[in-house]
Amino acid sequence: MAHSQTAEPTRRDFLFIASAAMGAVGAGSVLVPLVNQMNPAADVLALASIEIDLAPIQTGQSVTFTWRSHPLFVRRRTPEEISAARAVQPGQFLDPFARNASLPENTPATDENRLRPTSGEAKPEWLVLVGVCTHLGCTPEASTAQSVQGEFGGWLCHCHGSQYDTSGRVRVGPAPRNLDVPEYVFLSDTRIKVG
Repeated sequence: MAHSQTAEPTRRDFLFIASAAMGAVGAGSVLVPLVNQMNPAADVLALASIEIDLAPIQTGQSVTFTWRSHPLFVRRRTPEEISAARAVQPGQFLDPFARNASLPENTPATDENRLRPTSGEAKPEWLVLVGVCTHLGCTPEASTAQSVQGEFGGWLCHCHGSQYDTSGRVRVGPAPRNLDVPEYVFLSDTRIKVG
């Protein structure tokens, strides 16, 4: 008579499996809160994206908002600012790349590429930029109808002299990169969501 290779589970096998299962549950109950406490707080998540009403912004006006603890520039450009930004040949930029979070890194810094939202159609009068100078993190000052900043009508960082044009591209100074364009979408003709 042949002896069977498969044996019935014993009490020892059951205790071993039950102990391992209880150990896994115990480890999970310790690790889940530990990992969860590393997630961003509710106030940080609330700032991850903001909605901005564009209706009060006048043509030629640049308004600064706070987004992710940084200044965010929203500018309603004049037809003259749009044509000036589009007339510049790409070879004249210190930084040849668009720096638009919605586009690949090597996208050229044309005015059209600087305006492109994450989805939907670009609106040439609206420019959305992270307002942090790419040299040392200062906040550049925007040009207004009463006070043009720098030679290019955009922004001027008074700390070290970096100048940005009406598309936020660095044209003069120690800043190595164009001002960044964050991810944003138009929710309507007068409202955007950034982030």
